[in-house]
Amino acid sequence: MIAMIVILSMVALVVVFFISNYNTLVQLRNQVKNAWSQIDVQLKRRHNLIPNLVETVKGYMTHENETLENITKARAGAVEASSISDKAKAESELGGALGKFNLVVENYPDLKANQNFLALQEELTSTENKISFARQSYNDQVLFFNNKIEMFPSSIIAGMFNFVKSEFFELTNEAERAVPKVKF
Repeated sequence: MIAMIVILSMVALVVVFFISNYNTLVQLRNQVKNAWSQIDVQLKRRHNLIPNLVETVKGYMTHENETLENITKARAGAVEASSISDKAKAESELGGALGKFNLVVENYPDLKANQNFLALQEELTSTENKISFARQSYNDQVLFFNNKIEMFPSSIIAGMFNFVKSEFFELTNEAERAVPKVKF
């Protein structure tokens, strides 16, 4: 009788252990998905601001069509990117195009005084900051999740239920790491 209780207790502990680890992995995976959706919201906001910015400056920047076309192309690439690494690369290219744009803006004092332009620049700067914070939060969640998948004993459960590591949202080089600066 005592042996049966001990065996059942051990089985119950093993079951609780598996359930607990499985639920933790599910929770962490969902936190990663949620953190990614926060990045995605901010990226979409950024993508929606760019056409308004381009339209606002077209009249002022008659000799800068190439700059505006590069921003438009980079935005299109960012909108179409699907995987996390493709999005990171496309967003880096878009950030570079916006950085070049901000340098060109310096040559147009009338544009820098335009209230619509100033409001759009402020929104874009705010969005860039939100993207940065969302990316940091996402990468923190990915770190927690990936650690749980790789660490024993939860690695056993992760392997049994096909939990796979998530990808970090990383910029690819130092030039792309710079946030576009808005100077007035």
